[in-house]
Amino acid sequence: MNEQKVRMAMVGLGFGSEFIPIYLAHPDAEVVAVCRRNEVEMNKTADQFDVAGRYTDFDALLADPSVDAVHINSPIGDHAWMSLRALDAGKHVMCTVPMATTIDECRQIVEKVEETGLRYMMAETVVYSREFLFIKDMYERGELGKIQHLAASHPQDMDGWPDYWEKMVPMHYATHVVSPCLGLVDGLAEYVSCFGSGTVRDDIAKKSGCKFAVETCHIKLQDSDLTAHIWRTLYDVARQYRESFDVYGTKKSFEWTLIENQPHVLHTAKKPEPEIAQPIEVPDFAHLLPEPIRRFTQAQEIHDSEHLSFVQGGGHGGSHPHLVNEFVRAVIDDRAPRPDAVTSANWTCVGICAHESAMNGGQVVRLPEFTLKNQPAV
Repeated sequence: MNEQKVRMAMVGLGFGSEFIPIYLAHPDAEVVAVCRRNEVEMNKTADQFDVAGRYTDFDALLADPSVDAVHINSPIGDHAWMSLRALDAGKHVMCTVPMATTIDECRQIVEKVEETGLRYMMAETVVYSREFLFIKDMYERGELGKIQHLAASHPQDMDGWPDYWEKMVPMHYATHVVSPCLGLVDGLAEYVSCFGSGTVRDDIAKKSGCKFAVETCHIKLQDSDLTAHIWRTLYDVARQYRESFDVYGTKKSFEWTLIENQPHVLHTAKKPEPEIAQPIEVPDFAHLLPEPIRRFTQAQEIHDSEHLSFVQGGGHGGSHPHLVNEFVRAVIDDRAPRPDAVTSANWTCVGICAHESAMNGGQVVRLPEFTLKNQPAV
């Protein structure tokens, strides 16, 4: 694609509305259309941001020749079919997590991207958060030494969220913990073993088909001596919201704070015992972005928002403008985004395979071959 602006369509205008001001401010993008089933709410958003293209029907949006790419923020069950239909219509796709909820859907998307040559990017927030960028920078400069172990957790109480979450299996929404472990070392998961622990209340177990309150998984990285340990919970566990990422190296180790909005901890080897652990403040990484969108790494500067990603997640660690910039530049530069379709499938299928393992007493489940190709990761 040449250097003209990428003409975006936003699909799903709850959480999706948080991205519209970023695209509008990006020097290489514009928002030409929005799509939402509720016409009144769709028009309200379109009026707010002065967007001309207005659709309540997804297929009608895809028929609009002015649209280059779609950013899908619809409910989880819509991610796969919408991505596939958009690719069939010749549109590049950015889709919020997870890529899909079945291995076959992930395979179809990977194959469709290969067939069409279009760009697909799963909008995984964690690998563009300031914490991840800080750890990645330390790792690439050699400050951590050899990585020895990776761990991540994502407990979150989903009571009060949309009803479809009651049908969700914890590990089917695991990309926030899978992605930093694999993305830090540019690795892919080879196989997993997962156990379920505890029980959720009967109504949740019946709707989801999963009785486990917690699912905890070990990931074996391909062509590596590394493993990662991750765990997820959605209901009936007393724990403050947390999307944590811990990294243990020979020189330094990073541990996520136990309490939201408290300092993280950096451990340095060979120091006297009282000095090994030190609280740290993670810097912002807005300098990596085009100047017009740098302000969006700070959640409070975007606009007033009641969306729980901001109330609970502080704007997902300043990741949103990084996601926008990566996708827009990948389309313009005609290159694979990070993460691309294969990597997105690997990250998503870890959780799907992990749940299969848990349902079978922890037996090893290998990742499907189509997720193990030598493709760029984050």
